[in-house]
Amino acid sequence: MSKKIVVFTGAGVSAESGLGTFRDSDGLWEKYRIEDVCTHEAWLRNPQLCVDFYNARRKDTLAAQPNAAHIAIAKLQKAIPGTRIITQNIDDLHERAGATEVVHLHGEITKLRSEKNETATVPLKGWEQHYGDRHPDGSLLRPYIVFFGEGVPYFDEACRIASEADIMVVVGTSLNVYPAASLIHYAPKDCPIYFVDPGQPEFGMWADRITHIRKKATEGVPELVEKLLKEFRV
Repeated sequence: MSKKIVVFTGAGVSAESGLGTFRDSDGLWEKYRIEDVCTHEAWLRNPQLCVDFYNARRKDTLAAQPNAAHIAIAKLQKAIPGTRIITQNIDDLHERAGATEVVHLHGEITKLRSEKNETATVPLKGWEQHYGDRHPDGSLLRPYIVFFGEGVPYFDEACRIASEADIMVVVGTSLNVYPAASLIHYAPKDCPIYFVDPGQPEFGMWADRITHIRKKATEGVPELVEKLLKEFRV
């Protein structure tokens, strides 16, 4: 039986491709108010500002390239078909590296969604959304982003995937953004967890289950993937 490996990624992976993070000391939330661009109230109050903000993020995303961590994760998924990828990131760098069936918890910058239906999405060609465009259901199109205060549409699916993990790999996330950060709580008790991060986070009750690889994603992930492939003789 193929091992079920779950890879959970956060902003730190995309940061190594040059994309700005939201929560770091020099991140996007230091330059923009969440209340102005990332809440449903902001969308209702000034939709053009929201469109402009995410157009800029989308332009940056399309200019970025997958890095060694993205490529290694896609390689792992190809070699071990039971591998699933869950990400907090809104970019498409996992997909462009060759990964498939990626669960995006917080939305996808390369898509737009219906105002009526949070999962009714359409792809956007290029980086520019024009405010006023409409979904086939007749509603206005908005960025396919989970705004603060909104539910996370695919969280239940992510929890199910995590609950079936034989191995969990966590990369580039501080585990401070909920509900996504709670995913490791759904991993089986006998599931080893690899945590790739150059810092020194507090693992608390998870310390005895976590193997901390204290390297940045582009170094630690390729090394870990090679280790796992050798371990499973792939």
